[in-house]
Amino acid sequence: MSKSNGKLAEPGILVRLLPFLGWFRNYSASAFRVDAIAGITVALVLIPQSMAYAQLAGLPAYYGLYAAFLPPMIAALFGSSMQLATGPVAVVSLMTSASLEPLATAGSEAFIAYAILLALVVGIFQLALGILRLGLVVNFLSHPVVNGFTNAAAIIIASSQLSKMFGVYVDKAEHHYETIWRVILAAFDYTHWPTLVMGVGAFAVMYGLKRLNPKIPYVLVAVAVATLVSWATGFHHDARVDMAAIMSPEVRGQISEFNHEVRRITELGDARAQVNQKVQQVTQSQGNESLEGLKLKQEASLDTALIELEKSKAHHLRTTLRDHKFVGVPQPDGGLRFYLEGTQPTGSQTDGRTWRVKVGNRPLDTAKLTMMGGGAVVGEIPPGLPTLSIPKLDWGVGLQLFPYAIIISLLGFMEAISIAKAMAAKTGQRLDPNQELIGQGLANIIGCLGKSYPVSGSFSRSAVNLQAGAFTGLSSVVTSLMVVIVLLFFTPLLYNLPQAVLAAVIMMAVVGLINVTGFVHAWRAQWYDGAISIITFICTLAYAPHLDKGIMIGVVLSLLMFLYKSMRPKVAALAMHNDCALRDAEHFQLRQCEHVAVIRFDGPLFFANASFLEDQIDERIRHMPNLKHILVVANGINDIDASGEEALSLVIDRVRSAGYDISFSHIKEGVMDVMQRTHLLAKIGEDHIYPLAANAIAAIHESAHRDSREESCPLTSVCPLDQVHVGEGA
Repeated sequence: MSKSNGKLAEPGILVRLLPFLGWFRNYSASAFRVDAIAGITVALVLIPQSMAYAQLAGLPAYYGLYAAFLPPMIAALFGSSMQLATGPVAVVSLMTSASLEPLATAGSEAFIAYAILLALVVGIFQLALGILRLGLVVNFLSHPVVNGFTNAAAIIIASSQLSKMFGVYVDKAEHHYETIWRVILAAFDYTHWPTLVMGVGAFAVMYGLKRLNPKIPYVLVAVAVATLVSWATGFHHDARVDMAAIMSPEVRGQISEFNHEVRRITELGDARAQVNQKVQQVTQSQGNESLEGLKLKQEASLDTALIELEKSKAHHLRTTLRDHKFVGVPQPDGGLRFYLEGTQPTGSQTDGRTWRVKVGNRPLDTAKLTMMGGGAVVGEIPPGLPTLSIPKLDWGVGLQLFPYAIIISLLGFMEAISIAKAMAAKTGQRLDPNQELIGQGLANIIGCLGKSYPVSGSFSRSAVNLQAGAFTGLSSVVTSLMVVIVLLFFTPLLYNLPQAVLAAVIMMAVVGLINVTGFVHAWRAQWYDGAISIITFICTLAYAPHLDKGIMIGVVLSLLMFLYKSMRPKVAALAMHNDCALRDAEHFQLRQCEHVAVIRFDGPLFFANASFLEDQIDERIRHMPNLKHILVVANGINDIDASGEEALSLVIDRVRSAGYDISFSHIKEGVMDVMQRTHLLAKIGEDHIYPLAANAIAAIHESAHRDSREESCPLTSVCPLDQVHVGEGA
């Protein structure tokens, strides 16, 4: 932004609508050169990271490139941050996977379609918040909740990559920790050592280069080296064979049985979908309680029960098939026959590899079974740019996705705005959170036209962008152009990239998300903040992959604590401190006056806590036998509603009818206006309203101490009244 007289000039309407127009004020060729270098540097990190994050989201790796195509450019064009790098990120990718798994099988066509639709829903929600200037809604996610969730998510993300690091395949269980246990058992039974070496080696290279010099594109170096080694050593070694090449009648029978179960699941799923459509039609025409509707719902429930039974059978068969280890025996025609280990003909020569059947969630092609004799790689990536199209709008699915979209939107935006604020503090630029919401929303909306799943601002890539000296958001435009070039010309080079290396990339990225000191910091601030952070962390881990449950528990606990504190604000008994300030007597262990109770109510006086003030004053009356006067220091009451005003009126009546008196000092203007409008001021009496506590004490002290046996009143003996003031805080 341009400056005038030392102040930031207000942007015009056109720049508000099209923020990128502000890039070119005082822009130069040297600035463009810096932006171009920064954009290329970020692209070198983004391309391998985006592919890894796509797999974390349950999508084919190349969908990460699609998510890195349009969103970085759109977010930069319409956001307010000059250096924020948008694209696939770890936490949002994990949330995408967790949101869609109940609806479709990871990697399936339906799953991909739902992921694209989710990006649209997330984008619309973020755009609406930005246009309505409701960016403050992100405050519902308190820092302790986000810290607990992020730490748990980092552990979940890292542990979810263990199967790729060990080269084993397991079905996902209902809970994440059960899945990890399956991975550990499978790793004990079979670990593909070349895969483990690839993954650990890539992690070591990235970690070493980052420690050596963070400016080195360590992710790109690790990916390039691993891909070259994979190609040179024949790391990937699959074979397509007819089922007859498996020389085990038992295994062939299991394959046929598995195919039957999978097809049965599909048939039952189609039948259930048709029944559910009929249920909706009958409900609309006859109502929820119609006999026909109840029969259809019962039929759908039966189909669901049968599907779960068939899934259990398919899981058992899939696990059994994956556990089989084969040896390959070369044949005269150049082909291989596969025998279970230990069953090959005596004296036969094997090819030296351990082979396994590749089993997924779809029926196996018995004419072209995939036998794995090596490590897993990214494989073929469709060349060229994704076709731009509007995603299929399924409003029923969209409504199911909406709660997840809210969480993803808020989490993603919180991550993005935190990064943007940190960079703006260093660069001194103007940052508009609502404009940033618009930019992120448009990035997701337009991104979904190019087959993108939900994206957000990336901490690591934004840091790279800032370190590279990016001057404007044009660097992100250059980043998008670099992704276009890769999609058009270089996808064949990514074929041999090992999956274990992408797993190592993810693990390397999420190490920075682990922040144990965040728990300690929250606990030191307030013990209940620390407790909420820890509970959110534990619940997120326990309920994974249902991550929404963990974060919702944290949000509910935060709101309940806020309500509890609002209902029971601190009511401090004040006494004179040596520094001539009225301070919290309990906190500083000060002696109080026997006849005058000086109290301070810290918070707005409204319907939720009005009765609490009455209880606190009653408690003082019961425990102070020599009490004569109550002085309410009202500088902590910044607002009062009708319930609060009514409660205060009743307090005044009860106190005075019991033979005591009550006065007020330090009443704020807004509260005073309410008292005047409701005539409460007249009930209190203007002679009982004082601007300062010192004035009040001077006025009421003599009458309150008439016939007193108190040897020295701490309100007057510690300091002269003309020096008395109300202390801040405690």
